[in-house]
Amino acid sequence: MSVYSKYADHILLNLLKEDDQLAYTEIFERYSRLLVNHAYKMTGNHDEANDVVQEVFLFIWNKRQELEITGSLSSYLYKATKNRILNHIAHEKVVSRYADSISNFIENDYVFADSKLREKELEAMIENEIALLPEKMREVFLLRKVEELSYDEIALQLNITDKTAKQQVYNSLKILRGKLKSALNVFVW
Repeated sequence: MSVYSKYADHILLNLLKEDDQLAYTEIFERYSRLLVNHAYKMTGNHDEANDVVQEVFLFIWNKRQELEITGSLSSYLYKATKNRILNHIAHEKVVSRYADSISNFIENDYVFADSKLREKELEAMIENEIALLPEKMREVFLLRKVEELSYDEIALQLNITDKTAKQQVYNSLKILRGKLKSALNVFVW
């Protein structure tokens, strides 16, 4: 048993900022199994859950010197894992939906020599615009449009009113439509 296992999280974080690999290892051992279980409940896939948690810990190691955690470490790790999963889900579902939409367009005798390139550019543009939404707005948008939760479910999960959830989705769609409208005109023609 390592002396690090007796340290509180805030001490481990301070040591981590000083490039202490043993502190990082202790944080990993302390939380990785719990985070994988949490991620598995959200994804339903062990490999994906492990990958997400690995990405979270890799991020923590790479950003260790700039890391500013105001609340508890466990809360930060759970939220980072949840956000990473939401981003993965959004990436897969949004890209899939728009790829299907573009494929349907192409199947209707509108074949472009560079359609695959345009498709990838559009996917990247959509992902980028979603990622640029303010954090709460993006979270509500992804829960509604990707997870397909009702406004009441979103309100309950995020501890907001259903009216706030509706307004966040409306605002995000307005932003996305505005930013993507001109880009879509270019892709269609």
